[in-house]
Amino acid sequence: MDKKKLSILILNYEFPPLGGGASPVSYEIAKGYAKLGHKVDVVTMHYKGLPLFEKKEGINIHRVPCMRSKKEICHPWEQLSYIISAKKFLRNHLKTNHYDINHTHFIIPTGVLALWLKKKYNLPYIITSHGSDVLGYNNKRAFKYIYPLVSNRWKNVIKEAKIVVTPSEFLLKKIKEHTSEGKFAVIPNGIDKAKFKPLKKENKILVVARLFENKGVQDILDALNDEEIKETLRKGNWQVQIVGDGPYRQFLENKTKQNGLTDLVKFYGWIDNKSNKMKSLYGHAKIFISASWFENMSIVLLEALASECNIIASNVGGNPEIVLNKESLFEVLNTKELRGKIVNSINKNKLKRKFNQQFDIKNIIKEYDLVLK
Repeated sequence: MDKKKLSILILNYEFPPLGGGASPVSYEIAKGYAKLGHKVDVVTMHYKGLPLFEKKEGINIHRVPCMRSKKEICHPWEQLSYIISAKKFLRNHLKTNHYDINHTHFIIPTGVLALWLKKKYNLPYIITSHGSDVLGYNNKRAFKYIYPLVSNRWKNVIKEAKIVVTPSEFLLKKIKEHTSEGKFAVIPNGIDKAKFKPLKKENKILVVARLFENKGVQDILDALNDEEIKETLRKGNWQVQIVGDGPYRQFLENKTKQNGLTDLVKFYGWIDNKSNKMKSLYGHAKIFISASWFENMSIVLLEALASECNIIASNVGGNPEIVLNKESLFEVLNTKELRGKIVNSINKNKLKRKFNQQFDIKNIIKEYDLVLK
C-alpha cells in the first residue's frame, strides 16, 4: 500500500464547536488523518470567541470571518458568507501552501469551493455528503427554497469529484435519484468508542438533538403524555433529559408544561459533544430515543450504542443500518407505537448489544485513507 504522506486541505463550514452531527465527524476524520502522518489544514467558519487560527491534535484550523450568529444552526445566507470569505482566504493562502487533495464536507454549499479550487488550481477533491446537502432531503427548512436554484451546480460538483462518499446506502440511493454521473463509495460515520462507555445505569431517558421540528422531540413528549406512563416514571424516579438547542426549544418547553411533564423532563441546552458531562449523560442513561423524521447516519445513535443504552429510534433513513434490532424501531410520527416501545424498554433489563466495529473511527479512517490515494 502507498505510504505517501499527503498534504490535505479540509473544507467544512461546520467544525467543532460549531454544528451538529457532521461537525464531530469531520473533526474525527481530520484528527485521524493527522495521526497517520498527513499534514492537515482545515478552513472553516469563525464564530465569536474562537481564535482565527489554532493547532489542535495535529490539525491546523483556519477560521474565516463569517455572519454566523448561533453555534447550533447555520442559515443559507450565513453559509454564503463562508463561501465568499473562504474564497478570499484561499486565494492568498494558496500562494504559499500546496495540497495534494481536498476533502470537502457537504456537496452544497462547500462543494462550490471544491469545484472552484479544482478549476482554478487543479486541486482534486473528494466530498463527504451528510444529508442536508442532498436535493429534496430536507424540505422542512429554508433548504427547500435553495434546492431548485443549485440543482445544476450540485450535479456538477458530484460529477467533477474524485469520489463522493455517503455514510449510508440510504443516502447514496437518494443522490442517485437525481444524477447518474459521478463515482461513489459508502463509508459509514464513526466514533471513538473509547470516549463513550457504559457507566452505572440510572433511570434516565436521554434525547440528544438539535431542536428543530423534524427532530421529532415533540413526538416523544406526546408519547409520554399518558397518565399510566407518567405514574410509572414518577414511581421509578425516572428523568427525561433533553440535550440540545435550536429554534424549536420554546415550543418544546411549552409542550412539556401542557403535557404535565415539567417534573419529569429537564432541558440541558447545548453541551459540548466531547465534554465529560456529555459522556456522563450517555453513560448513565438506560434508554436513548431518536424520533427524527429523516436521518442519514446518526452520530448520536452510535454514541448511545457505544454507551450501551436501550435504543428506540424512528425507522427512517440510515437508522436501520445502525439499529439492527427491528424491535427497537418505530414508524415516524406514530406516537402510540413509540409509547409502547418506551413502556417495553422501561420494563426490560439492559439489552446486551455489541458495538459494531464497522463504526469504529479507526476503521473509518483506514477506508478514507484508501479513497484519498
